[in-house]
Amino acid sequence: MATTIGVFESRDQAERAVRKLRQTGFSDKEVSLVARGGDKGTRGRGDMEAGSEGFTGGENLSEGVTWGGGIGALGGLLASAGALAIPGIGPIIAAGPLAAALSGAVAGGLAGGLLDMGIPEERGKQYEEDVKQGRVLCVVEADGERSREAAQIMREAGAKNVETHGGQG
Repeated sequence: MATTIGVFESRDQAERAVRKLRQTGFSDKEVSLVARGGDKGTRGRGDMEAGSEGFTGGENLSEGVTWGGGIGALGGLLASAGALAIPGIGPIIAAGPLAAALSGAVAGGLAGGLLDMGIPEERGKQYEEDVKQGRVLCVVEADGERSREAAQIMREAGAKNVETHGGQG
């Protein structure tokens, strides 16, 4: 099993990638998303765009955890979405299998949760910094050709950095 991670500058790019992944047969058990949530009363680069439910500054992250029509229409992926407070980052929203990994690894932060998925510690720290800076991670766990397909879809959707860890990629 390989873990492919794409780093997106915007929520819209990540949504585009998830829509395409779902259209090509990737399931909710293979696709995860992680993004920094807004802090009440603040609106900085790390906050998601105004008007997006669950990510606007001042909204309770535990209410309405949908990312607008794009991802909200994807059904089951958001059934696993949860708001977490990650040390060093603050509030985040995680959806998919990574959400469960992070809820069990909150003390180790995002890098610790990614380490549990086979991501090297150094890269996990970089991904944690990316989220801290307001970027969105899309994570796909798949084998061989499927991991390569996921990487290509992420690149086409605008991921600035795509890497595959473990397995064949």
